[in-house]
Amino acid sequence: MKEKSNREKLIEQETTLGIAPLLPQERKYGFLDAFLIISGYAIATWCYTQGATVAGLLDFKQLIANTFGINILVLAIVSLPILFSVRYGIDVWIWFRSIFGLNGCKILTVLAVLANFPWYAVCAELFSSSMSNLLAMAGIIIPESFQPFLGVGSILLGTAIAIGGPTAIQKSTRIMVPSMLGVGIIVVIIAMTSVPTSEILNYQPDLSAYPGGRQEAYMRALELNIAFAFSWSVAMFVLPRLCKKEKHAYWATVTSYGVVAPFFCFAGGVLAIAMFVKFGVMSDDPTYMLANLASPPVALLSLVLVAFANIGTQGVGSYMNALVLKSSFPKVKYNTFVFLLAAYVLFLTVWNKVIEYFSSFLAVETYLYAPIMAVLVVDFFFVKHQHLSLRDAYFLNSDRYRFTHGFNLIGLFSLVIGFVSALLIFNPISGEIYSPIFYYVGASSVSFFTAGIVYLIACKTAPGKSYMKLDSK
Repeated sequence: MKEKSNREKLIEQETTLGIAPLLPQERKYGFLDAFLIISGYAIATWCYTQGATVAGLLDFKQLIANTFGINILVLAIVSLPILFSVRYGIDVWIWFRSIFGLNGCKILTVLAVLANFPWYAVCAELFSSSMSNLLAMAGIIIPESFQPFLGVGSILLGTAIAIGGPTAIQKSTRIMVPSMLGVGIIVVIIAMTSVPTSEILNYQPDLSAYPGGRQEAYMRALELNIAFAFSWSVAMFVLPRLCKKEKHAYWATVTSYGVVAPFFCFAGGVLAIAMFVKFGVMSDDPTYMLANLASPPVALLSLVLVAFANIGTQGVGSYMNALVLKSSFPKVKYNTFVFLLAAYVLFLTVWNKVIEYFSSFLAVETYLYAPIMAVLVVDFFFVKHQHLSLRDAYFLNSDRYRFTHGFNLIGLFSLVIGFVSALLIFNPISGEIYSPIFYYVGASSVSFFTAGIVYLIACKTAPGKSYMKLDSK
């Protein structure tokens, strides 16, 4: 009996923390649980950093429209393939085997996680800042050279939550997420009451550094928000496979990433505007802004809760990204990936330069994610028509998706074209605009539509259908 219990435990670990399809009776999340857990991943101090960065480019009304409008629109579209994640009980990276090939999937998985995980260094850096400000309020001054090492605490605690798996994450987020939603409301109230409301409503950013004026600034902000929306892509489909119903998974994802996360971005933006109005300087550090704008008791409470949010985000993010890696490298243990991710973010945190290059890493990330998601949406709706053979995807007596030595040249070529098309319009490192197209549609949207169109056309040709084995039953 003990042997049977151990065997069943191993099977459960493989389906929950591994890559095997989850059966309907094995799903554990309804809408509320999924919403709280995904929101726990979405709620982090990087939202405040994102909002403050965008606020430096937009006035108050533009901040609302740009932040909520773009995120809701993008998430409503790119979240649609979540339907198959629930329907088949698999992560998106299993479906990607049929688009990019097994070896192509492995390369993209590593690149996607490497591009995504600097977000957690942002959280760790801001956790460090919150701890420094809390200690300063107690009269203890931490040397600036030592501050990056304070972020190690959030990484270690978040890693411990990730090791506990979905059950530990579920329990921690049920307490943490409602608290952090409350903090977001407090932040907005602080921002709106620390200076006259009329001054916030009439705020105008300094656009002297942008030759294109308001239009250029608006499109740069638009690009940042599109990039922010796409940045969830790498791990967007991990938790929905644990949902009982497709509609619950879809709406939990859209509302978490498209409404909750933008709300915290908006809060960060308003806080930055209030900081500018009161002190004449813009800041992207929420802990610094709270310490200066709020009363000591409120600042203390907010800093503590913001710190807890970073711990939860680290835990959920490590869990999701570890599963993404495991989907492509199934023989490697889940815990091994969690520890590797912890080591990676520890290095980035000690390096202490991620926030300095925030806009650049965000742009590079979306240049990778936008074409990937475009190809996925097109493949799901217009190429495979929402159908996937799990036998072929798991290579069970099937070589249908082996393609060219494990690489699907059509899928990968579409990604390259999408990536290059964006680079021809805007340089994500220097911020230089190469084409006037940027002033009207941005660069990442061009990458998205170019990759999707190229993939669709290629798959509809006779050679493309033959190569993709679309006529196979």
